Amino acid sequence: MRLPDTFYATVRARLGDALAERDLDGFLATAPADVAFLAGFFYIATERPVYLWMPREGDPLLVIPRLDEEYAAQQEITVETVSYAEFPGVVTPEETLAAALSGRRARRIGVGAGLTIGTFGKLTRAIDGVSLVTTDAVARLRLCKFPEEIALHEAAARICDEMLAAGRELIADALARGTELPREDEIARHVIGYGTDRMYADYDRVVYTTKLAGGLVYAGPNSALPHGLPTRRRVRPGDTLILSLGAAVASRFVESERTFVIGEPTAEQRRYYEADREAQHVGTEAMRVGRTCAEVNRECLDVLRGHGLGEYIRHRQGHGIGLQNHEAPWVEDGDDTVLAPGMVLSSEPGVYVPGHAGYRISDTVLVTDAGPRRLTRYPRDLASNVIEGVR
Repeated sequence: MRLPDTFYATVRARLGDALAERDLDGFLATAPADVAFLAGFFYIATERPVYLWMPREGDPLLVIPRLDEEYAAQQEITVETVSYAEFPGVVTPEETLAAALSGRRARRIGVGAGLTIGTFGKLTRAIDGVSLVTTDAVARLRLCKFPEEIALHEAAARICDEMLAAGRELIADALARGTELPREDEIARHVIGYGTDRMYADYDRVVYTTKLAGGLVYAGPNSALPHGLPTRRRVRPGDTLILSLGAAVASRFVESERTFVIGEPTAEQRRYYEADREAQHVGTEAMRVGRTCAEVNRECLDVLRGHGLGEYIRHRQGHGIGLQNHEAPWVEDGDDTVLAPGMVLSSEPGVYVPGHAGYRISDTVLVTDAGPRRLTRYPRDLASNVIEGVR
């Protein structure tokens, strides 16, 4: 699963312009998502680093562990590649990079903000006579998705919506049969397995930077914890249930989250659900070109405050999604990033009532000139998210 060479050529040309504006001779990518974005090489991050040198002018260079040589060939990587051996381990990856860069003009090298202090020290000791400068050049390129990337997000959205349906069906089937309802961890394993199977069925070569499919499943009082992990508690009639699911095609992520009620909702459940649904609708519609993340977030969360639920707000409205499931921009009061066409964002306000339950509805939203477009389309109305065992 590889994007066309024209995609990478366009990305590199735009990066060259960004580096020239910042008076940088090149960019050294050290994060899996940046390497995947710039060169199409996907790998699992371990203690063995990968370095991608992207000069302002000239050809890129990829430094990888020797253990990954065959994997890079499988992915049809077209950039020049140099490998290092971890055994016997007498030449470090940074020394390998320095030797490969010798003779290439590099005075000021841009690096991402996520570079660790330890790696910064190794690089500066190995590469003489250069300055490593933190830059947002690549991060800004990743803010607005290219058309080729949007198609991958759309494919992931379809799979993610199907994962929600698979989780719902597992519970509905048990209700219809009159058998024990599944545990939270069983539901999580079921939906993650479903999404992973779909990925391998649909694509010849599956690649990712972190994961293919993921799921947080929590019901009843456990759902009041925004990042609670699935437990061995069985769901039961009367529960509020959150399925917080994600999927990625070529590591272009989406998330699709819904709140379900098992059996007839109470007045209390209806109140919280409808308030959250309204906030999610208002917040999603506010994701328009020219508005800031801060403005959108305040408009969304003010709906919950207007319903008297301010004390139950635990997080911002959303965040950017791309090669990572959480990345800039941040849809929060402190981020004044102006929304632009091609940005992909989550819209996921939540209401969390201690001792009772949590309510969260999330869609992955594409910002376009014509307005926000939901990539995930699973129904959001309460009637569609009541789980009953009717056959």
